[in-house]
Amino acid sequence: MFFVRLFPGFAVLCTAVIATATHAVSPDTPFVEELGCREGPMEQFGRYLGDWDISDASLQSDGSTWKAGAGARWVFTCLGNGTAVQDFWMPGGGGVGTNLRTYNAKSESWDIAWIMTGMPNGFAHIQAKQESSGNIVMTYKSPVPEPPRRITFFPPEPGGWKWKMEQTFDKGQSWTEVYRLSARRHTPR
Repeated sequence: MFFVRLFPGFAVLCTAVIATATHAVSPDTPFVEELGCREGPMEQFGRYLGDWDISDASLQSDGSTWKAGAGARWVFTCLGNGTAVQDFWMPGGGGVGTNLRTYNAKSESWDIAWIMTGMPNGFAHIQAKQESSGNIVMTYKSPVPEPPRRITFFPPEPGGWKWKMEQTFDKGQSWTEVYRLSARRHTPR
């Protein structure tokens, strides 16, 4: 599969981008320009560029109680002045993850490679499409988790944005929200 053959190069790219986020970079590198991710279709995920503190909560097994999580930090960056949007997920409980998001103009949707520490399959291929409401809905293409899930990014509001994960237990006839998060600009401690 396409992503498996690219995984070694992708790991190098992730390392390079993490390094640029923590060290001064030359202005001639393709990782410092954001304009290309803030216009046209790239703006769909480009509007989340920045460094975010995350508050999260999970639905408990009783089906009605929400329990606060350990939180996270989530950094969104623009690659190649609009080539892709990459993010770095750093949960409060440890581990790391990254998404590489590329826009497919032909299908007017996004192809996303998701990789996380300890992920049994190495990566997941996710597709996303922006709805007329401005919400971006992501669905897993490979491997498809059991039970199936989808993720919705909501448009930013002043000061932050929200996201939710839902699962279906009846083959997509209904969806149950099982995880939610709220993002606010990162404040150094």
